[in-house]
Amino acid sequence: MKIRQDRLAINPLQWVASADGWIDPTLAPPLDEQLAVIRDVGITALHSAVPGDMTPQEYAARLTEYGISPAPGYIPVRLTDDETERRTFRDTAARVAAQHAALGVPTVFLAMGMAKDAERVARPAVGHLAEQGRLERVRDLLAEIAGVIHAEGVTPAFHPHVGTWAETESETRFILDTVDASLLGFGPDMGHLAWAGADPAQLVRDYADRVASVHIKDLDLGLAAQAREAGWDYRKTVLAGLWSEPGHGNADIDGFVGALPDDFDGWLIVEVDRGARPTPEESVRLCGAWATRQA
Repeated sequence: MKIRQDRLAINPLQWVASADGWIDPTLAPPLDEQLAVIRDVGITALHSAVPGDMTPQEYAARLTEYGISPAPGYIPVRLTDDETERRTFRDTAARVAAQHAALGVPTVFLAMGMAKDAERVARPAVGHLAEQGRLERVRDLLAEIAGVIHAEGVTPAFHPHVGTWAETESETRFILDTVDASLLGFGPDMGHLAWAGADPAQLVRDYADRVASVHIKDLDLGLAAQAREAGWDYRKTVLAGLWSEPGHGNADIDGFVGALPDDFDGWLIVEVDRGARPTPEESVRLCGAWATRQA
């Protein structure tokens, strides 16, 4: 497919990547500072995350001031038997989905969440401690939350993520194969799938009619394989230099994009989970340069 500039967005994780190889939202600079940099590098859409002190309408107006449009955001959930926690996840999903609807964004990514002390964070990308009963509970949770999102008029797109109970190709296929396509779309992250040894392009081809939006990532595939073989933990792998700006690693971005249907109308959201440049701003600029070259 031909990439549309109005469907290229960024989720600028570079600003929240912490020194210990994790993500810390408190590190983010003020929204206006982020928007100015994103505008200046030529990217015209942003992963949606409405700040707690703004309404969706105020957020949309702020983006418009910088010539930026809202793109699909992200809803993480965790596997739990605690009904109070599950209710919190349902409420959060409903709120974020309603925000997306108000912004005119028809899709949101839905993923299992991570915790620093999680078993698959200690042993990521290999399906550690895989167990069918647990996977079925994960499937049921995602289907439940997908229903909540659908009720707000937004399509949930399942997003496999390393370090969670839904990270491998087989787990991805199981969830997509056992949740009705009318309830749950697919929102693959090519970087996380590749880190787990999957073939992201083949998954896109196999579930082409369910792909709602995607995350574009570049990485060092050799390092990913080395980390899986050596049993490195999540943060060690990230700090070793797993991620890079698009076009600066050896992931097959062209092959992944080329696997998307010709009539694909979703967003391609560029992410660098940890910038490979001295500053986040330099990393975002390289993302903008890559996006500009796709015109």
